[in-house]
Amino acid sequence: MGSLFRFLSHLPLPLLHNLGAVVGWLAWLLSPSYRSHLRENTALAGLAAARGGAIAEAGKAMLELPKLWLQPHDEVVERVVKVSGWDLVEAAWHEGRGILFLTPHLGCFEITAQYYASYRPMTVLYRRPKQAWLGPIIEEGRGANLRLAPADMSGVKKLLKALRSGEAVGMLPDQAPGAGEGVWAPFFGKPAYTMTLAPRLAATGATVLLAYAERLHYGAGYHLKLRLPAEPLTDPAAVNRAIEGLIRECPEQYLWGYNRYKAPSGAPEAAA
Repeated sequence: MGSLFRFLSHLPLPLLHNLGAVVGWLAWLLSPSYRSHLRENTALAGLAAARGGAIAEAGKAMLELPKLWLQPHDEVVERVVKVSGWDLVEAAWHEGRGILFLTPHLGCFEITAQYYASYRPMTVLYRRPKQAWLGPIIEEGRGANLRLAPADMSGVKKLLKALRSGEAVGMLPDQAPGAGEGVWAPFFGKPAYTMTLAPRLAATGATVLLAYAERLHYGAGYHLKLRLPAEPLTDPAAVNRAIEGLIRECPEQYLWGYNRYKAPSGAPEAAA
């Protein structure tokens, strides 16, 4: 598989996205559980119209990864052809504040951290993949300025230290946490086990930025979009509301097939 990844990394991005669209539809046709999650999640959010586009975009998200992880960092960053909201980053720099980037599974979430790390150091929360062969590939493609913090207490300490030093950290706030690491909070009207870490990090006084990179048509690159949340992210429910707002802007590019509503082993039952 490692050899296949390296081969794919050399293909042009437009070709990878075209192939990815095919792969997305094959996954839809061949996996009943994937179809079920995608149908239920888009219907629950009232975004069933985005389903067809989401199937193709999920495949694109998968096949663009080899290029993002294995090509030279400078070449990867050049794929970001437009940035909106960068003035918010510069304002945080001017004030000497740390920056907390919250990037959901929307668009090309891999490239957002790489883009920032082309300017200044950044620490991101990281769970090693279950496939052992994939770990070294992911770590190889992060770049010198992109540091990895394990998803445990030692990693949380690294994130807090970075923020207090005026640096940036990043995390996927819609990733289902393990038991004891989250609480149940509404996500599109249904209880989802949601990590408590994002509000804890926001409480440090860091600038909180919502971020995602929209995948442009025909492999033309990515549009990185940054914005302040509409309300203080003081609890997991507020974090979920902020994520919902981003998703509604670009619903076709959210990973609806992700089992967001799973209950981790040992977690308490959701309230009715």
